[in-house]
Order: sequence, then C-alpha cells, then structure tokens
Amino acid sequence: MTETDTTAVTINIEAEIEAIANRYQSASGLGVQIFNMLNWPADALLSRLPENARGKVEVLTVRGLEAAMSAASGSRAVVKDQKDWVNTATATAAGVVGGMGGLPTALAELPVTVTLLMRAIQAIATEHGYDVDEEQTRKDCLLVFAANGPLTDAKGELDLNFLASRGTLNGVNVFIGIGLIAPRLAGVLGRKLAAQTIPVIGAATAAATNYSYTGYYQQMAHVVFGLRRLSEQTGTPFADLVEMLRDKAAQPKVNSALGA
Repeated sequence: MTETDTTAVTINIEAEIEAIANRYQSASGLGVQIFNMLNWPADALLSRLPENARGKVEVLTVRGLEAAMSAASGSRAVVKDQKDWVNTATATAAGVVGGMGGLPTALAELPVTVTLLMRAIQAIATEHGYDVDEEQTRKDCLLVFAANGPLTDAKGELDLNFLASRGTLNGVNVFIGIGLIAPRLAGVLGRKLAAQTIPVIGAATAAATNYSYTGYYQQMAHVVFGLRRLSEQTGTPFADLVEMLRDKAAQPKVNSALGA
C-alpha cells in the first residue's frame, strides 16, 4: 500500500467515525428531554416499580429476547423490513396500548415491544449488508441491547463500555448471549415499566418511552453495525475503532450532520 493510499484510508476512517459519533451522541437525547419535562429523574424510576414486578422483569426479558430473536427473524419472510419511522410508530402505538391498563398491561406489552425493537435492529443490520440469520449478526443484534438505554443517565452521558461486550459474545452461542445481556436489559426495561405506571399520564408516558427507546436502539444499531462494517472494510480492529469513537464522542460537539 502506498503512502497516499494509507492517508486516504485514514481520512475515510475519521469521516466514518465522526458520522457514527453523531449518531451515538444523539441517541439518548429525546428520552432524557421527555423525562426532564415530566420531572422524573431516571434513577428514581426503578424505586417506583413494585418489588414483585421487579422480580418478573428479568424473566420476562429473557423470554422476550428468546421469542424476539426467533419471531423477529421469522416474520421478515412475511412482513418486509420497514423504514425507521414506521418501526418507531408501531412501537409507539404498542406503548399506548401497554400504558392504558397500568402495570398489568405494561408487563404484557413488554415482549411485544422487545420483538418490535429486534425487528428494527435487524432492519438496520440488513441495511448495512448483513444477513440476520447468520450467528455473528444475531449476536451483534443482541449487543445493541447491551447499551444502557435512553433513561439510564439523566445527564445524557452514554456508556461506550457496552461495545466491549462484543468480545464476550463472540465466544458463545446466541442463547447463552441472551443470558448475558438479559440482566442489563432488564434494568433498562424496568425503568420503562416504572415510567408507564405514572398515574393519569400512563398511556402518554408509555408512548413517549417506546418512541424514545425505538429511536435510541435504532441509533445504537447503526453504531454497532457501522463499526463492524468499517472494521471489515479497513482491516482496523473493532476495539481500536471503539477507542476512536470514544475519543470523538468525548468532544463537546461533532460537526458533521447526522446521517439519515
């Protein structure tokens, strides 16, 4: 490779990382804004969830992920991948239904929402050129769920450490991967369920949470699959790209516009 070629590749990597960083930085903004307006700090949400419900969340999360991994992939043969906004609208509507009856309907809605989120993530994997029936792609879809979620940090600061889970998932099968990811996702979904039980505005809050969650995980899917594709295209180790993203995301402002 010539010196010019090396420079060209470096410029390409920097441009791609900047675009991915824009997605990353914008991911949790809406969720934080919504709950700041409601004056419910994110860290206080879990304390609002009844203790008996907390015990159900992880079990339902495991069941939801197992069903979602199969149902979301299988449904693609019947219902084609949709645009991001269609997936967001569908998940938002599910949130309205789930929030109308308080905690019981919110719990019943949980696996439906997880499946819808998985479909949205799989659509983005396909957009980046990956086959969602391949083992590594299925694990990368799970990796998206390892992110903290839009309500985890009221300051809007995101955790890039979830990308380190990629190495952990590489050595296991999909169902073991579900067991590794489920506890983290259960904490994220617990906040969502607690938010949906806020009196009077439960349905509106449920719609808002599903809207923000869908947008968040779609952006995180673009981050994961964007990094994976960039690694394959340039031969740069995935971990090195994560560090480049960490440095870029730490900057106060990323200048390039967010991709569609």
